[in-house]
Amino acid sequence: MTEKLIKKAQELRKRGFTTGEIADELNVSKDTARWLTLQTSVKSIKEAPLDFAINWESLGRSSTRMRHVSVAMADLALEYGEIDVVVGIAISGIPFATLMADEMVSKLKKDISLAVFHPIKHRKGKDARGAISSNFAKVKNKRVLIVDDVITSGRTIKEAVTVLKGQKATPVVVAVLIDKKGISKVDGVPVTSLIKVKRLG
Repeated sequence: MTEKLIKKAQELRKRGFTTGEIADELNVSKDTARWLTLQTSVKSIKEAPLDFAINWESLGRSSTRMRHVSVAMADLALEYGEIDVVVGIAISGIPFATLMADEMVSKLKKDISLAVFHPIKHRKGKDARGAISSNFAKVKNKRVLIVDDVITSGRTIKEAVTVLKGQKATPVVVAVLIDKKGISKVDGVPVTSLIKVKRLG
């Protein structure tokens, strides 16, 4: 498994992916992505950072499975109250956010908007910051649901909460498929997940 991840990470790096994008693509932390890209050969593998590699390819390649999981995530999120805008964190949170917004429209019988958050880990430059895309819904004075696929360190969702609050939005809840960190709140915003991964020992 480690050998495959090393090879995949190094292929992604050669294709120009940033460390953050590699981390998202492989569903590992940025530290693990950096470690994977720095390995020179399988024979000289150094000790890896503590992490869990998540492979949800069997889910991601099926729109039917994605829809079913998104319905379950929407159901979880709606326990926290009214939502006006669903914010998908680029890249892997966007498909879930889109399907969840659609499910909420049919369930709540009201329009639910879709917005996209671009995290700093996908941006280049010294002054790069996370940002809400201007091509989608506005978030000012809206009650928002933040959606991502996996929480690894919690930095990206914390960044999204901060940016949204800075734009006068009210984050109601963060919903993710898998929580590898075991986070229950970020800056006072509850976090819910379908799956929590806990290390024993």
